[in-house]
Amino acid sequence: MIVMGGIIGSGIFINPSVVAKQVHTPALILGAWAIGGLIALAGAFIYAELAAIRTDVGGQYAYIRDAFHPSVAFIYGWTLLLVIQTGGMAAVAITFAKYFLEITRLPASDLNSALVATLALALLTVINCLGVRAGSTVQNALMVLKIVAIAALVFCGLLFVNSPPASLTPSEVSQGAEVGLIASFGAALIPVMFAYGGWQTASFISGELREPQKNLPRGLLLGVLGVIVVYLAVNFVCIQALGVEGLANTKTPASAVMRLALGEKGAQFIAVGIAISTLGFLSQGMLTAPRVYFAMAEDRLFFKSVAKLSRTRVPVIAIALQGLVAIIIALSGKYEQILNYVVSVDFIFFGLTAICVFVFRARARKDHNSAKRSYSIPGHPLTTIFFIAACWIVVASTFYSYPKNSIIGFGIMLAGLPVYFLWKAQKR
Repeated sequence: MIVMGGIIGSGIFINPSVVAKQVHTPALILGAWAIGGLIALAGAFIYAELAAIRTDVGGQYAYIRDAFHPSVAFIYGWTLLLVIQTGGMAAVAITFAKYFLEITRLPASDLNSALVATLALALLTVINCLGVRAGSTVQNALMVLKIVAIAALVFCGLLFVNSPPASLTPSEVSQGAEVGLIASFGAALIPVMFAYGGWQTASFISGELREPQKNLPRGLLLGVLGVIVVYLAVNFVCIQALGVEGLANTKTPASAVMRLALGEKGAQFIAVGIAISTLGFLSQGMLTAPRVYFAMAEDRLFFKSVAKLSRTRVPVIAIALQGLVAIIIALSGKYEQILNYVVSVDFIFFGLTAICVFVFRARARKDHNSAKRSYSIPGHPLTTIFFIAACWIVVASTFYSYPKNSIIGFGIMLAGLPVYFLWKAQKR
């Protein structure tokens, strides 16, 4: 539930239309989502092995710290707090606010959207400060509800909507595909990878799991496989119901499909489902990512108070800090801008984390007393190299397509380096 909840947010309900604007045939649209799924699965294989050999609280932060240097890990944690996690949560909170206002028929102004997004983030911050049990219970309930909503979308789209007539002739498709196909496909992968992102956050709570060497790899693989099936099904239904041109021309493809299937009641139902899905994503982020800031404080590279645990054994200051930063970003940015600078830096650290596997395996070969791995990446090193290459391609595509927003994200990341040396000097 934590793995799937960290992946499925608002992206799958909105991004199919963004992808259809970049690539203009059903095969290329489904191909982009299938390749995105393979990249996510290769990443899950990598994180499963890392989780089996490193069970520290903080997950990805601990892998980077132990494989490279504390400064690299600090920059990751710094970027997670100021861009990756909070930026992703802010983008999803904005989406939640949009659908909440639609459901309640309240005036859809920027002020009301900002207010609703702020209240949602604040409420989930408070719930997760009550303890892991409270946070995970809310997370599981929201995950079940969002699966019900997605299943309804798929079945209603298949059963009650007739396929539209083809809007593109084969000659038009081939001509469109010949011009800048690689660049277009790379741009299409940006929203796809944003929609698939989030499986790595389950590693943050590995130190709080029972038998993490067994349960975290299993959860990662089953969760990612489940999401691939869900995403391909949703995109197939959107193409079948709306056609490629119709899909590209709507900003709310899920609502458009359900409106064709069941009228306004169907659109209202899926709007509720999307709102629940976004809340589930936000809940998962509140539950997992603060463990990274806690680990940084434990390493004495962040405010000492961030490592403080409540009576329910959760890092309340870290959770509250993340909620506050997410609220600030939600009040200051738009969905598309936030998406671009999140993706541009997130995949840099995905690639670095995958390289950790080579580092740890090399050390294990030198250490004859090291324990045998309880899980190994299938197809390593080919699958690992494939994932690393895919990460760099996504980063390059984001910088090429959206240079301004990508540079903002990259600049915030690099600003962490002087901050690290300040903390290091204070620690000394």
